[in-house]
Amino acid sequence: MRETVHRHLGKVMAGAALAAVGTAAMVAITLPGTAGADETGGNDGRANTVRSARGQGAPPPGVVERAPAEESRGAGRDPLTDDEIRRVERIALDRRLLRSAEDVDGGRGPQRLSVDLAEPEDGEADDPRAPRRAEVTFYDYRDDTLITRTVGLDTGKVEATTTRRGVQPPMSRAENTEAARLLIADPLGAGLKADYKDATDRELTSPDQLLLSGGVYRAAPGARPAALDRCGTHRCVRLFTKVRNGPWIDTRSLVIDLSTHKVAALGRG
Repeated sequence: MRETVHRHLGKVMAGAALAAVGTAAMVAITLPGTAGADETGGNDGRANTVRSARGQGAPPPGVVERAPAEESRGAGRDPLTDDEIRRVERIALDRRLLRSAEDVDGGRGPQRLSVDLAEPEDGEADDPRAPRRAEVTFYDYRDDTLITRTVGLDTGKVEATTTRRGVQPPMSRAENTEAARLLIADPLGAGLKADYKDATDRELTSPDQLLLSGGVYRAAPGARPAALDRCGTHRCVRLFTKVRNGPWIDTRSLVIDLSTHKVAALGRG
């Protein structure tokens, strides 16, 4: 089954590729479950295929085994365990930072971006007894600051803190969700909502109705509109949106400034 929409934005490209421009352009894709289907239709072909496979001694269905229990602490350069991640998050987010910073939707405390195993310091790379450290990265939307805290897994203390501005790591899931919420509520999201309605016969009211990913947008010299000039210092995102179990909708010409909660269209203004 293939879906195409022509009403709102004209040109539609079949397959997984996105349309080049437009407020929101639908992309036709093959939906899950259709690949390899019997071209003649009906269930007879599938039933014959199953009987044929059984007749040829097809192996029985595989058995899914439960994953082994994860150790609470890693060693050496092992990836951080779930317990270690939770612990260093609590240590890194102290009361002062919790009171002074804001997350993507204006809530108390900074926006958590990532937790990673820190690189070994000089002279520690070949030492199996070298201490393990984690780097916890936050974004403070109150003043557009990237905060990185290094936590010693053995000491349980914050060993270093760095703050930088104008540094924009990849977007978190929470940030993509907030960007979609802002876009749906903005007049510039009308094309997205109309194309969603075409694809599903339902109204688009929540980011939960979409599969989302996002890329950081930085302002380029001479780019329009002027409202996006501070992107790079501000945290701005271009969303890639997909109907759940359906087609892509191209929203790449729209930029959401998460620092100001504003939406703008590239090339306008």
